[in-house]
Amino acid sequence: MLQDIIILNEKETRGGFGDGILEAGRRNPNVVALTADLAGSLKLNAFIKEFPDRFVQCGIAEANMIGVAAGLTIGGKIPYTTTFANFSTSRVYDQIRQSVAYSNKNVKICASHAGLTLGEDGATHQVLEDIGMMKMLPGMTVIVPCDYNQTKAATIAIADYAGPVYLRFGRPKWPNFTAEDQKFEIGKAQVLAEGTDISLFACGHMVWLAVEAAKTLAEKGISAEVINIHTIKPLDEAAVVASIRKTGCIVTAEEHQINGGLGDSIANVAARECPVPHEYVAVMDTFGESGTPKQLLEKYGLTAANIVIAAEKALSRKK
Repeated sequence: MLQDIIILNEKETRGGFGDGILEAGRRNPNVVALTADLAGSLKLNAFIKEFPDRFVQCGIAEANMIGVAAGLTIGGKIPYTTTFANFSTSRVYDQIRQSVAYSNKNVKICASHAGLTLGEDGATHQVLEDIGMMKMLPGMTVIVPCDYNQTKAATIAIADYAGPVYLRFGRPKWPNFTAEDQKFEIGKAQVLAEGTDISLFACGHMVWLAVEAAKTLAEKGISAEVINIHTIKPLDEAAVVASIRKTGCIVTAEEHQINGGLGDSIANVAARECPVPHEYVAVMDTFGESGTPKQLLEKYGLTAANIVIAAEKALSRKK
């Protein structure tokens, strides 16, 4: 029920990663952390203190870090590479494709500071194409958790998952609203609220905004189903189809370019299985700029109010 979804506190998703990798390291002695001179930003200090022999400081050499990680898997290690999302993907795409994806290496590419909410660092650091880049690589799993608790759970879960993973999370403090003791299931969508009029699919920071939008829609007499697509690939197609067959229209919300991300993945399924009206809340084929996370989300149309507008537009097209 929507009224049961409440903010427990506000915490950084990158903090969830830091606490998650520490727990993963305690559970599995093969977990190794690598960073490209960003141990503090990726909240690795507790892991380094407890497991100094399982930490590799690669310096500002991201391509080399990917190569080192690929090599470590040959010896049975489970390497987690860490840097900003832009440097985790755009700067090292060739190395990921050739050294990790092509040979299905068990590397966990952990990418912080994703999307517009990186904020004041500006367009050169605000990668908005990474989900599309990574999901197109054969065999690559793509995960975008929605809050601190889910990021921690996902970070722990990927240690037991065989194969390359791209784990995307953010910089700012954000509403933390999912269960602390949750079991993270890779490839399994999370239905946060059931509805009958429209399906709201979201990932990452946009999930909370979809919840807020659903509450506003409920006040207007519109029943919105809210689904957290924390795993973009493999996509839970069964959950997507079941929802859109029930509601008959879609809004997708993501902190990513309109092209190549969550929206395209949902549209692909809908086009094959159940074509319905679909509106996108995403960055509209442009780069970002410097500003606070709140300012940027408002300027680029990534707010709960924008989701409500998109929902009403989709509903107006519904037969």
